[in-house]
Amino acid sequence: MGKSSRQRIVIASEHEGFGLKEQLCGDLRQDFDVFEAGALSSDPVDYPSIAVEATERVVRGEFDVGILICGTGIGMSMAAGKVQGARAALCTNEFMAQMSRRHNDANILCLGAWVTGTRLSLAIVRSFLQGEFEAGRHARRVQQIDSLGLEHSR
Repeated sequence: MGKSSRQRIVIASEHEGFGLKEQLCGDLRQDFDVFEAGALSSDPVDYPSIAVEATERVVRGEFDVGILICGTGIGMSMAAGKVQGARAALCTNEFMAQMSRRHNDANILCLGAWVTGTRLSLAIVRSFLQGEFEAGRHARRVQQIDSLGLEHSR
C-alpha cells in the first residue's frame, strides 16, 4: 500500500486554543492526515515548547505544514519563528493565509482563538492549505528570510 497523497498536518495548541484545535481537527480529518499535538485539555500549559516541538516536526519533514493556536496567535508565532526553517504566519483572514503561502512559502499557520471564531478560523485554514508557493521572485526573498536565522544567531 502506497503513501497517502493527502497533506500531513500537525495541529498544536495551548490551553486557550484547545477548543478551537479540537473543532478544526474534527473538520479537517475528512480531507487531510491530521496529527494532534500540544495541549490535551484546557488545563493551563506553557506554549513555547509546544510551538517549537510541532514546528521542528514540520521543518524535519514529518508533516507538510503546522497549525498553532493560542489565545491571540502572537505567542505561538513568536516561538515558532525561533526555529530555523520555520516560516510562521499569524493570519486573521483568508487573504493573509493565501498570500502567506503564495509569496512567503509559509509552513506554519498561527491562529488566535480569541481573535477569530471557529467558522472564520476554518476558512483561514482552508485558504492556507489550498495556497501554493509561486516561487519566481518570491523564492529569492524566502531564501533571504531563511538565511536570517543563520546570519543573526548569537
